[in-house]
Formats: sequence, structure tokens, C-alpha cells
Amino acid sequence: MRARQLLMAVLIAAPMTLRAAAVEEDARAIIQEAQKRTTAPSERYEGLLQSFDPSGKTSEKRWVFQQLGSFGQAKTVIRFNAPAEVKGVALLIVNHPDRASDQWMWTPALERDRRIALQDRSTRFFGTDFSFEDLEQRDTNQYDYRSIGTEAIDGAPCWKIEATPKQAKSSQYTKMTIWVRKDNYAWARVEMYVKDQIVRRLNYGKLTDVQGIWTALELTMTDLRRGTATRLALDKVTYNVPLKDDDFTLQAIRRQ
Repeated sequence: MRARQLLMAVLIAAPMTLRAAAVEEDARAIIQEAQKRTTAPSERYEGLLQSFDPSGKTSEKRWVFQQLGSFGQAKTVIRFNAPAEVKGVALLIVNHPDRASDQWMWTPALERDRRIALQDRSTRFFGTDFSFEDLEQRDTNQYDYRSIGTEAIDGAPCWKIEATPKQAKSSQYTKMTIWVRKDNYAWARVEMYVKDQIVRRLNYGKLTDVQGIWTALELTMTDLRRGTATRLALDKVTYNVPLKDDDFTLQAIRRQ
């Protein structure tokens, strides 16, 4: 009798295990398709950042963003061009397919660069609500995924997917919840968690087809612990820009 009960338990549990694996595979396939549709050899845009504190005070910064490659292979340079006190400050990000990125910041007023240590990636980037880590572009293979349902964002039906870093020490976040639109696989929202607390929320707005890639021209990052927010408005977005590897080195960002 006991052997029969064990057999029944296995027969019942096996389909449940298979269904769970299928759901996880579906979640990964969705994220991989979203990544595939936004992969480009290179990208450039001009960005206006407006930061809002809890009292309603606003500050503005402008940067130029250039990127060669995509996701785990991407190299990025972000350089401020306004206001005067931050003009010329640049961040070089070298992403990797299997670990956290390498980052260096160049400050022309001090004529020095410094490497951003892994433990400092959770700090705010120059008074914005984006942390240094939020500026990385990681590959889908650095996370485990599971489907947690569906939900509409701004009227658009979305898949809702939980992403957990495979290497816990490589990220400040314990997990993320990602909303991916069903119509075009564009990201609609990301919520970042530390343990079980949502600490940041990134909303994607003004979705526009740019050279065949659905691109959010407005991103709003909210720091839920501080009660602050930063809106990034993208202008002059161009993909497939002629860029060279030599443009993405410490020597290059020091020269400009």
C-alpha cells in the first residue's frame, strides 16, 4: 500500500514539476525575445535628466550617451554636457556576459579617473535616481526567470516576470519584476527589490519605433525610499552609428 501511495505521489508531482519548468522556460523565452528585438550594433542619443526631490524642487542635467554592441557585450560612454559644474564628467561602462560590468568615472576638474568599486554600484549617479548599476546592460543569461502572471501597464497587456540574479553578490538587488508588453515585447516597467522591499521603480514611456526598434523616449526612475524621481527624456536617438572600439577606453574619455 505504501509503495502505491509513493507511486501516486510521483505521478502527481511529475506533471507539476514539468509545468513549473515550462513556465520558467516561457519566461526566459519572453525576455530573450525582448532582448533580441532591441539588439543593435551601436546607439547614440542626447538625454535630458530632470530630478525631483520630495519638496518639488527640480534640477536638470544633460548627457550624451554612446554605446557599441549590446547587452553583455556592450561598451558605453555617458558624458555630461550641462550644467557647467558637471560638464565633461564621463562614465565608461564595459559590460560582460557573465558578471557585473567594469566602470570608471572621469572628472576633468580633478583631472583624474576612478574605478567604481562593486560595493559602490548601489550609490546614486551624480544626484540622479539612477544608481551606477542601473546604467549597466546585462545579458539575459545572468538571471533566472519565472512567470508571475499578466497585468496591463498604461492599458497595454503585459507579461509579468520575476528575474533573480544568478550571482547574488554581483547585484544590489535581490530580484526584479519586469513587465513586458505582449504586442511588441518592449519593456513597460521594472521594479527592483532589496529582500522583499521595492526600492526603485523604472517606468518606460513615449514608446516609439526608431529604425525598427521600439524605443522608450522617456524613462522615469523613482527611488521609493527617498521619495525622489528622475525623468530621462531621450532625443536624437540613432541606431547603427559608426563608432569604434577606440572610442570606449579610458584614454578616449580623458581626451574629449
